[in-house]
Amino acid sequence: MICLDRRTLLQGSSLLIAGGALPACTAIQYRSPNRTLPAFYEDIEQRTFRYFWETVNRANGLVPDRWPTPSFCSIAAVGFALPAYAVGVERGWCSRGDARDLTLTTLRFFWNAPQGPARTGVTGHQGFFYHFLNMETGLRHKDVELSSVDTTILLMGILFAAEYFDRDDPAEREIRKLANAIYARADWNFFRHDGRAAISMGWHPESGLIERNWDGYNEGMFVYVLALGAPIHPVPLSSWSQWVAPYPRFWRGEGPTRRLGFAPLFGHQYSHIFIDFRGIYDVPMRAAGFDYFENSRRATYQNRTYCSANPMKWDGYSDRIWGLTACDGPGNFVLPFKGARRTFYGYSARGPLGEPDERDDGTLAPTAALGSLPFAPEIVIPAAEALLADHGPRIYDKYGFKDSFNPSFKHEGRKLETGTVDPKRGWVSTD
Repeated sequence: MICLDRRTLLQGSSLLIAGGALPACTAIQYRSPNRTLPAFYEDIEQRTFRYFWETVNRANGLVPDRWPTPSFCSIAAVGFALPAYAVGVERGWCSRGDARDLTLTTLRFFWNAPQGPARTGVTGHQGFFYHFLNMETGLRHKDVELSSVDTTILLMGILFAAEYFDRDDPAEREIRKLANAIYARADWNFFRHDGRAAISMGWHPESGLIERNWDGYNEGMFVYVLALGAPIHPVPLSSWSQWVAPYPRFWRGEGPTRRLGFAPLFGHQYSHIFIDFRGIYDVPMRAAGFDYFENSRRATYQNRTYCSANPMKWDGYSDRIWGLTACDGPGNFVLPFKGARRTFYGYSARGPLGEPDERDDGTLAPTAALGSLPFAPEIVIPAAEALLADHGPRIYDKYGFKDSFNPSFKHEGRKLETGTVDPKRGWVSTD
């Protein structure tokens, strides 16, 4: 799903190819895997599409953060839903007209929703949106942050819609007009208004900008792509230098395993949902000799290698059952496991030990492996097959794979954050 092509990326965000005086890299020649997805993958994809198509509030286009647990809207879920509607059209799961109408409803809502600095009664501020919204009113949920990265995901989905709905009819013209206006309205420098060079992760009307910035290597990369390319309120080109400045602390591995490390796999996946980074190099990647797509491929293999080695000796890990990322967990407990005391967590980012943001409590997430299909189908497809064969309906239901499961957590009688426990097979999430 690519809403920014290479020309747009390079024109709008010229610092991404800074360092033109450096020796040119030898381009990595990527080849299509020439692989037809097996029949069971069609079912995975269609069930995933149906999540967005059937749970959306059709009055405003808002999509819940989770299901079946009653939930607020996640604006990131809306950003992922908009391309899913287009996929549904192309696969014959919905009509173009129905997808167009739902997309237009969504964009009208976000364009007209109230903005301002108030603590309540608004959907966003300075062209950005709060991370979670009330599913019915669309207003800020409790005291959540105005989110730079989740707004980015939403905007990426909106820009995708503008590219997909390209016909010369009133509804599709309005989609394109609204998409461009919503993107242009965002003042990216608002997240730098206290003099910082990098972009803050968020803002609260109660306390101001969040102290932590987007810098180093993680899912924040496409925040800077949109911010640098913004038509009215772009950040200065020097902002990319702030983003990459911590890279020396993130390098892991040697030779063919050398990569920018970040433990949870979602950090290697989200930017690539919308942007094709193959053959695009900034200064650090020119020096490394490979691009960000290749970096994500290597990170995918590292995640699998770690789970196969299984240094924590968790149940259920193998070279076919693997995948650590941000996901639900059973809850925050310190409990016995194979003669030792182990710490378990509720919702948390998870990933291989030894990587930045490491955490491994035995919780596996199907989305971790399956989200890397573009990078390494030769290991992702067998993982999906093994998940279905080994765990079946425990983790696969109406809308596809559940969020996560932990075969090592077999402690009954605990007050779980979410999910259920089978004393023989372990914990599985509700949603």
